[in-house]
Amino acid sequence: MSEEPNPMSGLWPLVPPGATDWLLELCGDGLTGFMPPAMPDAVWVLNAMYEHEQGPGEMSYDEYHQARVADGSSRPHIVGGLDLDAVGIATGGGLGRARHPGPGWRRLRWTELARRTGDPMVPDGLMPSYRCFPSAKKEGSWPLGMIPPTEGSLDRETWNRLIATLTRYSPAGADTRCLAYYNPLTLGATDLDNLHVRAGRLGDAEMLYDLSEADFSPSNLWADDRSWVLCTDYDLWATKVVGSPALISALLDDSEIEALRLPWAHV
Repeated sequence: MSEEPNPMSGLWPLVPPGATDWLLELCGDGLTGFMPPAMPDAVWVLNAMYEHEQGPGEMSYDEYHQARVADGSSRPHIVGGLDLDAVGIATGGGLGRARHPGPGWRRLRWTELARRTGDPMVPDGLMPSYRCFPSAKKEGSWPLGMIPPTEGSLDRETWNRLIATLTRYSPAGADTRCLAYYNPLTLGATDLDNLHVRAGRLGDAEMLYDLSEADFSPSNLWADDRSWVLCTDYDLWATKVVGSPALISALLDDSEIEALRLPWAHV
């Protein structure tokens, strides 16, 4: 019996890694993702976070974990003889793909959390990352009733919405030829030289989210004509989108996507 064809291989075949040479020249090293300057405009699309409908609660992820270790329902994290619980904390954060957690949870907008805490959405001079919203956390650990953004990947709902917006603002629409790059860290960092780049149609880009080799959305996605580029850095909570002022304005005005400009990270 012959194997069924792989839709990813058929619609998004691998292409030579030289496809990223122009990004290397423009941005420098792409180990965590190629971060392009404004071309000519730029915006940051923020990863989703969630809050339980009953509120964040008083207990943090770390307090919950320590309580479970104390009552024997969870084992301590021992690596190489080192008790990680004694030297670190359970922050509640994670890496990679994410989606709405289901009934009982709602999306918590960054703007809402900023109003609640008094923290800026992103502190001056920083990128969207674990360093945001220090006032929401207890000794670095998020409340158990909140799910912070994951690092290195857009959530599924934002990815799909972003692809739909890019389709509307690309001259060839769904037929726009695109390339997708997954940085080595998303693939287990086993091969730093043989870069993983795929080519396909923008109309088929939603499936890139489910690449079996990576638990992340692509590190970079760009139109073959370079009219727009996305970068989702492995260490960040947001995706930088560079492109036309019309595209950037559409993302800023979108009712579902949450986006903001970072003047210090514009170039």
